[in-house]
Amino acid sequence: MMERRIIHIDMDAFYAQVEQNDNPKLRGKPVIVGGRSFSRGVVSTASYEARKYGVHSAMAMSRAHQLCPDGIFLRARFNRYREVSSQIMDIFLSYTEIVEPLSLDEAYLDITHLVSKTRPAKSIALQIQHDIFEKTGLTSSSGISYNKYLAKLASGMNKPSGTTVIDYDNVDEILMHLDIGDFPGVGKVTKEKMHRLKIFNGQDLYDKDENFLIFHFGKRGRSLYEKARGIGTNQLDYDRERKSVGKETTFSYDRNDDEEMVRVLKDLSEQVSVRLEDKKLCGRVVTVKIRHDNFTVHTKQTGTSNPIFRTEDIYEVAHHLYYELKDPTIPIRLIGVTVSDLEKRSYRNMTIYDFLK
Repeated sequence: MMERRIIHIDMDAFYAQVEQNDNPKLRGKPVIVGGRSFSRGVVSTASYEARKYGVHSAMAMSRAHQLCPDGIFLRARFNRYREVSSQIMDIFLSYTEIVEPLSLDEAYLDITHLVSKTRPAKSIALQIQHDIFEKTGLTSSSGISYNKYLAKLASGMNKPSGTTVIDYDNVDEILMHLDIGDFPGVGKVTKEKMHRLKIFNGQDLYDKDENFLIFHFGKRGRSLYEKARGIGTNQLDYDRERKSVGKETTFSYDRNDDEEMVRVLKDLSEQVSVRLEDKKLCGRVVTVKIRHDNFTVHTKQTGTSNPIFRTEDIYEVAHHLYYELKDPTIPIRLIGVTVSDLEKRSYRNMTIYDFLK
């Protein structure tokens, strides 16, 4: 059996990067997302420019303002972040069905079945990062390993825009030299306790037996013992049943030409049809999504009496929805087509469909 290959993709300063991407005037500036500088909230994300001042996530906003008084403080726009996250998730699912999202900005992907001698795991990770950048304009970092713990550890080693592989050839060297505070689950309090026990790096942790660690750290002791040895699970928690299949495109500039939009709808309908064909699925609900130049998002959907999967039928419904949804006075930045309420294609529903045609 082939050794598992798991990628952990982590977006770089996700919320702040979305804000900088949506508003180019913010690029290169210290952006701090979470609330106004005078609020009592905490930092959700800080751009890398803000991190140079010592600002980091979970820090009190008042402290962030002290460290970076000239920072640009923004309230979080979670609807926008979810929208971008959905685009990224579609990219993941175009590579593998085995995806475990952890949050809006990170996920595990099992790509074992995609790896070959001519297509190593690192090249796949780099291609995924490239696709994310091409579609969203955002950078990400990836870690590749044979279990989830090491993959996530690797993704944080060369941020931003990094790609790191931890395998059996380098795992011992990496773990033994790793500062104890860089091990997952070792926060400030635990790190201080580790130092009192003369545990400063991975080698020191490795040298302690399991009973010693359990005595001093309780149930977490066994986990720490395993982390020092690179032990972790390679099983992803994912939804095996697809709930929808969709495709969307974001334009480099605002469009307001119906003929052009109709051509794009036809292309998106074809892409959705190909995905449905690959998965042997069909669906009963078609949705069209439009995002205007002011970033407001509008959707409209309708059900079909019979399950559909062919380009011409998806397009026919999407075309109708587009003209119901479109405001002729407002330019479009993004348009998408989704088919949902999915079911496995069977001889029965295909036969009924062909008869009705």
